[in-house]
Amino acid sequence: MRIVFALVLILGVSLAGGAVYFASQQFNANQSRIAELTNRITKNVEMVEVYVAASELKYGQVLTKEDVKIIEWPLKSIPETAFTKAKDLFGDDGETDTRIVIRVIDPGEILLSTKVTNLGEDAGVASRLEKGMRAFTIKVDVASGVSGFLRPGDKIDIYWTGQVERGSTVTKLIMDGISLIAIDQTSGEVSSTATVAKTVTVAVSPKTVASLAQAQSTGKLLLSLRGVNDETVSGIIEVTQNDLLGRVAAEAEVKIIERICTIKTRRGAVVIEVPIPCSN
Repeated sequence: MRIVFALVLILGVSLAGGAVYFASQQFNANQSRIAELTNRITKNVEMVEVYVAASELKYGQVLTKEDVKIIEWPLKSIPETAFTKAKDLFGDDGETDTRIVIRVIDPGEILLSTKVTNLGEDAGVASRLEKGMRAFTIKVDVASGVSGFLRPGDKIDIYWTGQVERGSTVTKLIMDGISLIAIDQTSGEVSSTATVAKTVTVAVSPKTVASLAQAQSTGKLLLSLRGVNDETVSGIIEVTQNDLLGRVAAEAEVKIIERICTIKTRRGAVVIEVPIPCSN
């Protein structure tokens, strides 16, 4: 009985040892295979640094170094318009030109040249509007548009000329210190030559948009260019035809003479005038 038990024990130990050995051999083979594949991948796939968005980037936002981060990306799968060098994305050291986001970019998304402007390029009118402001376009010509000397970024005063009560003409300052954000279809500030614009676009509040629309439809708008650092308040300025021709003092001297009707009666040698209602 003891001999049978011993044989069964020896057989069990042998089988267990064989299983452990075969499992160890398979594990080693798998490890070798994994190492071989890892080595092959490392040799065949070249990784490079690429710039991605560190957070959500919105349209009109000026791109800064804090808005991006660097990650490694397989070289063969990088889009052609991606940025891999800081010089390409932000320009040379000390360069003041910046890029502006023209497409919404999600966090972690690769930065592409098709989603940002070129260095120093403007992103358009919408990027110049502050919160709560609206763009309004004014028709101008060589006279009303300051002979083509206007540039985006300038500040102007707006005068209205039109007829008021009793047909008299008046010129009045209706807006002062208004910012220009575009000339014709151009919102960039750099222009090599002065051109006569057909329209200018200003940034104003929604209520001012209504006022300018009313003014433009009822009279003529004239623009006056301000100095670069001129922040003065012009106050109330209004000139009528009488003011221009010096008729104000003459009209002030004119008195309205009330019509008085009387009837004369004679009492002996005395003639008496008695007031009576005037007939039309």
